Amino acid sequence: MTNKSSAGFRQRIIALPKPAKIALWVALAVLAYALPLLEPPLISTPGTDFGGVLFTVTVYCMVALGLNIVVGYAGLLDLGYVGFYAIGAYTAAILTSFHASWPLLLAIPVAVAVTMVSGVLLGAPTLRVRGDYLAIVTLGFGEIIRLTAVNIEWLGAAKGISAIQRPPSIELFEIPHLFWDGAVPLVDPDDTTTFLEFGVLDQIPYYWLGLTVVIVLLFADRLIKDSRVGRAWEATREDEDAAELMGVPTFRFKLLAFSTGAFIGGLAGALYASRQSFINPMSFLLLFSILFLAAVVVGGQGNRWGVIVGAIVVAYLPERFREFSEFRVLVFGLALMLLSSFRPEGLLPPRRTVRAKQLEHEIEALEEGQLEEEEAARG
Repeated sequence: MTNKSSAGFRQRIIALPKPAKIALWVALAVLAYALPLLEPPLISTPGTDFGGVLFTVTVYCMVALGLNIVVGYAGLLDLGYVGFYAIGAYTAAILTSFHASWPLLLAIPVAVAVTMVSGVLLGAPTLRVRGDYLAIVTLGFGEIIRLTAVNIEWLGAAKGISAIQRPPSIELFEIPHLFWDGAVPLVDPDDTTTFLEFGVLDQIPYYWLGLTVVIVLLFADRLIKDSRVGRAWEATREDEDAAELMGVPTFRFKLLAFSTGAFIGGLAGALYASRQSFINPMSFLLLFSILFLAAVVVGGQGNRWGVIVGAIVVAYLPERFREFSEFRVLVFGLALMLLSSFRPEGLLPPRRTVRAKQLEHEIEALEEGQLEEEEAARG
């Protein structure tokens, strides 16, 4: 999708009447919730639990939204975001299984609070540095968290933590799945999902929970982006020195971005630990930080919908083409190289990026026109 086509699509959506826009978003939400029950042949993941894959996609969407606040809105390069993800997961695991027996719904708020505090503790001494130095510090933070979990027995050491509590189940009714006879969908009464039963075999209720959290985060993201805080982040990203001269306390807002991103990362980690019911340090390798950042960059940093698309690309496509497991990492790397070469602003860049490129092209066209006129005048 080119810049002009994506901008035109956005303009058509904005031009719709408000009731039509609400109806469109409701229809898309219903389709998203029904997706694992419909199991479309071209979208479902043969050989892999489709509900589990979709839950992983929602976790990546949460993480991408959190990291987008840090990288896309505030302009802070964070290469150790998996550290916050791990802190949220380990806090939930410790409180619900390893050292206590708290209910998960009580452990999750504590997990995100601990993660926010860790974001403040990391950001307070390090956010005074910029650019590559900040990236190196955050990279070290992610590895320090993982190595701490490996070497401290109180955290389960290398063997990890098991029997993490799941969300409380509310078994209301059963919903049948569809199966496809060619292009004809048929109801399968023998394959059902119990609504809000968080068990071991059926991962669809976890996906519904994750999708609900993503929708709430999207609403919150829109509110904060359009607020004074969002404008302060944008000013800090564009020119920190100029923002300081205009009276923006940039350090305070950078610290707020770091703690807000940590909040969302800790929430995603706690939900991941609950669904897995087991974690160990291998669940939080540096590779995941790179994938989280790739989701933001691929989708279009600074655009909430762009990072959602990037998270889907990074989390879903490798599972969909698992049969090509020997080559999928190579293909994914080549795709990233092509994207960085031909569309460095991402699949869905923010409108400010599109406007800036359009203005740049217009200026180039004017300069070329002036040169042609000067050459014609000389001739």
